[in-house]
Amino acid sequence: MTFAELFKIGIGPSSSHTIGPMRAAVTFMHNLEPHLGKVARITATAYGSLAWTGKGHATDKAMILGLAGLRPDSLDPDLAETELAELAEDRRLVLANGRHIPFDPDTDVVFDCIETFARHPNAMQFQALDSRGDVAYAEVWYSVGGGFVVRDGDEGQGAEDVRVPYPYRTAEELLIQAEAAGLSVAALTLANERARRAEIKVLDEIDRVAATMFACIDRGLMQEGELSGGLKVKRRARKLFERIEAKHASNDRAPHSVMDFVSCFAIAVNEENAAGGRVVTAPTNGAAGVVPAVLRYYRDFCPGADAEGIRTFFLAATAIGGLIKRNASISGAEVGCQGEVGSAAAMAAAGLCAALGGSNAQIENAAEIAIEHHLGMTCDPVGGLVQIPCIERNAFGAVKAINAASLALHGDGEHIVSLDTVIETMRQTGLDMQSKYKETSLGGLAVNVTAC
Repeated sequence: MTFAELFKIGIGPSSSHTIGPMRAAVTFMHNLEPHLGKVARITATAYGSLAWTGKGHATDKAMILGLAGLRPDSLDPDLAETELAELAEDRRLVLANGRHIPFDPDTDVVFDCIETFARHPNAMQFQALDSRGDVAYAEVWYSVGGGFVVRDGDEGQGAEDVRVPYPYRTAEELLIQAEAAGLSVAALTLANERARRAEIKVLDEIDRVAATMFACIDRGLMQEGELSGGLKVKRRARKLFERIEAKHASNDRAPHSVMDFVSCFAIAVNEENAAGGRVVTAPTNGAAGVVPAVLRYYRDFCPGADAEGIRTFFLAATAIGGLIKRNASISGAEVGCQGEVGSAAAMAAAGLCAALGGSNAQIENAAEIAIEHHLGMTCDPVGGLVQIPCIERNAFGAVKAINAASLALHGDGEHIVSLDTVIETMRQTGLDMQSKYKETSLGGLAVNVTAC
């Protein structure tokens, strides 16, 4: 699992419900090119969790934008609504050969809440129909979390097939490899990254992602108003930040005020995500505020913080995120929010521990502590929106991550429950969890809070 796969720059509100469908739609249109002569109409259908909470997560808009050839990493989020309005008015798509075909967003995009697919609850199908209405070409895709998409019939992304100098599949193997090579977790991760692309490109991408995260926090701290969607949730990061800053300026600060800043940073990011702004999957959009908030804590409040420490942070976080995705899941639709905010907290805790000079054993311990105390967390977004309880949940995940790193740094790395055990427990818990608690908005807070 590479850094670029875990940390993707895109738009909100959801990596699996927005970024993934957009990427799948773009790829479908590319794969359709050999069949363009037969195409008279294109339809897109969302199933399972994508259907149940698709409206709140803008899945329909994402698929439409993807069919129009727009990509989440390059789309200006401020122009997304304009693009959608133009498509709705023109009611046509432009194919790669320049030919226009009719397209009605109201009828050609469908949410099917009945049919499900065994491979993954986040399924979608794109069909190209000929002039008689027969299927000329079709693909089924799965959005498996964090913006990852897999086409039905494909085995995966292919990155695991690249030969790396230090292969591992478990945290135990990671620690053994690192000890044998005399490398830190971050250094080992960088060595494996170099097997796929030049080191300078890896480091440049890390720097770009870090800058995007900091910019997202800054933008979120400047915005006010009500988030769309009908819940009437008001942005509060700006006012929170102003109050905390005012107390600091008057020397009226509580010992825990640093954590108030951390919470505020996380809230700022997730308000941006809920508004469809530019965020980084870390490892998902629903959990996008945890890593940036902890990273900002490191940069602004930890003595000796520097650019090298930020890179170390990300490389260690990449190792942990890859383990979780490979051996369990980072998808809320698959294992609940333990796989999103829980995974993000583990990644952030490991990254902070590494940046502060923790040993490999302490890094593994930090990740284990963070994810252990998210086990069983459900994904039950009210109104199918990434607002309640998601925004505050990121703040708590960030604080837990810092606490986990601190506890690990005060220990010697020895502990009873291993990271591998916790990851496997999360996987099993996700299997046991009822589907109504896995991003369907059919249980939990989603049904006990009235969505107006």
